[in-house]
Amino acid sequence: MAKATPSRAQVWWHQGLPVAVVLLAVLLLWYLAAWVLNAPGAIERVLDADVGYTWQELFTATMSMERPLMPAPHQVVLDFYESLTEWPLDSPRNLLYHVAVTGESTLLGFAMGTALGLVLSVLIVHSRTLDRALLPWIVASQTVPVLAIAPIVLVILGSLGFSGVAPKAVIAMYLCFFPVTVAMVQGLRSPQKIETEMMHTYAASRWQALWLLRLPAALPFLFPALRVGVAAGLVGAMVAELPTGAQAGLGAKLLTGSYYGQTVQIWSALVMSAFLGLALTAMVAAVERVVLRHRGGV
Repeated sequence: MAKATPSRAQVWWHQGLPVAVVLLAVLLLWYLAAWVLNAPGAIERVLDADVGYTWQELFTATMSMERPLMPAPHQVVLDFYESLTEWPLDSPRNLLYHVAVTGESTLLGFAMGTALGLVLSVLIVHSRTLDRALLPWIVASQTVPVLAIAPIVLVILGSLGFSGVAPKAVIAMYLCFFPVTVAMVQGLRSPQKIETEMMHTYAASRWQALWLLRLPAALPFLFPALRVGVAAGLVGAMVAELPTGAQAGLGAKLLTGSYYGQTVQIWSALVMSAFLGLALTAMVAAVERVVLRHRGGV
């Protein structure tokens, strides 16, 4: 007897219920942390300890402080709503304005890092000399903290006349190329010996073997690396906005929020950066499904 295919509602229920439970747990822990961390400040600045107060009054005070140590979720949501609805898209007070600035640097750095990673992986796979010479340095490059290298890169590129998006994209590229390179080296070497010998039997050149055999075999390795790379590129773009004192971008939003003690603004930018990261990884995942379906992999 054939097994019944689950309906779309059943699939959403089984997949969405664990996510909803985890989200609810996170929100409860967030409210609890906000209550505990904001309580000393609320007692000192809002409530009158001499008169006394109930736990309900303490809870209400911790959830409505103007500059809390940890904003409550509803304060972040309210800041989101006000930012997106009360200001035009080209206003620095609108979070989407900063998303566009950071997203531009991230996508450019992601494209550059992916291209660099693909070129390096092809060179490493086809040359033992480059394998021994490049791969250790590629691995060693990731041991240098991006916070240390970002100001150096920005100063050098600034002295060469590069400003704006380009320096931030280079920092994003620095974090993007590594997972792509490592994954593609493994993927390009994944074909079995019998498959490579068959290409030799057909007198295929190295580039024909690369295009017809190695690259298709490497696709399952490439797309997980791209998801990691685009998320790392977002981190690089935000970090690059910090030492420049940029006026736009999610990193700049975090910096200005820390300068003026606007903790709600800081958390709003953090949550928005998480949403941007999810959107970018979802975009890569959508491309992956299309490519693998066209290739017959799904």
